[in-house]
Amino acid sequence: MVKKVFIEEDGNLQHIRDETIAVIGYGNQGRAQALNMRDSGLKVIVGNRGDSYRKRAEKDSFKAYSIEEAVSLCDILFLLIPDEVMKDVYESEIKPNLKEGGAIVFASGYNIAFDIIDIPKEFDILMIAPRMIGAGVRARFLTKEGFYSFIHVENDASGKAVQRLLALSKGVGTLIKGAIDVSFKQEAVLDLFNEQGFGPAFGRVLLTSIFTLVDAGYPLEAVLIEMFMSEEMSYTYRKMANIGLVKQVSLHSHTSQYGAMSRGIKFRKLPLKDKMNEILQNIESGDFAKEWEKKSSKLKFKFLKFFATRTRINNLEQKARKNLNLKSYDIFEEEEPTVENPEEMKKLQDELKEFEKFYQEY
Repeated sequence: MVKKVFIEEDGNLQHIRDETIAVIGYGNQGRAQALNMRDSGLKVIVGNRGDSYRKRAEKDSFKAYSIEEAVSLCDILFLLIPDEVMKDVYESEIKPNLKEGGAIVFASGYNIAFDIIDIPKEFDILMIAPRMIGAGVRARFLTKEGFYSFIHVENDASGKAVQRLLALSKGVGTLIKGAIDVSFKQEAVLDLFNEQGFGPAFGRVLLTSIFTLVDAGYPLEAVLIEMFMSEEMSYTYRKMANIGLVKQVSLHSHTSQYGAMSRGIKFRKLPLKDKMNEILQNIESGDFAKEWEKKSSKLKFKFLKFFATRTRINNLEQKARKNLNLKSYDIFEEEEPTVENPEEMKKLQDELKEFEKFYQEY
């Protein structure tokens, strides 16, 4: 793929019109992409375990099968199940049923980039990774706005992998906006760095700002509304995307612009670059992927989620939401995890104490 940016005219649905596409996993992304491709006139079936997601697929008038059956019936396979369970599902339910000459499409570069799954070379290995949540993938297809995606051909066994990839990208609806060719490794690193480098740094700045104002005596509800609950921040982000990071500044008052520009220099030496480079190297080297694959990390994750629900900011926000008569959500409520293996718990104790102390500060 010599080109790097692809648009609607680059995809031709005729290249895959006669092929059967199986979407494995009918969650947020699976449902959105399956509906989009069907509306584009493509032949789509669904593979899912016999649960509520499979019933939802049947309700949406898809032919829904077990994962094994769907794999055996398709020419093109979309793997839209969570990264952390994909290896086990692939080995037990997908690999034994793959049809020769087929294509496997990933929505994330993670499992290929870090050698967690090994796909035989006789298959096309493709990636269509939307930079949009499932609901947005569907909504922006229906409104014809489109959404950005990262796409790539990792392996071209059929000799027509590029044609397949661009046709599928068109069917999903991403070429309306634009698809950018990046490698599986680049996609995975960009995604993980956004989550591990930018996200925590931004969160720290936001929380420090909130506590500075609350501790100075400003009303809790007013502080949270000013900092994020008004949705002004999300509006500003949309304008950054639409007209540019610098140009959107002109939408704010002169007082706002002067204050931000003149005081911005005070933060120029924040010690962020070294820490972000450290995080980037940890991701690029595959060390993070190795860590996440450990069973102990899954246990640690449960404790981290539990600690997060006991943070100062969560308690303050719940109080503010109650005072503002806003709906209360318990989606993040966690019961304290239990550990059956004492030796495993002992290994985690010191690290968890550090996490618990950190979360108590916030």
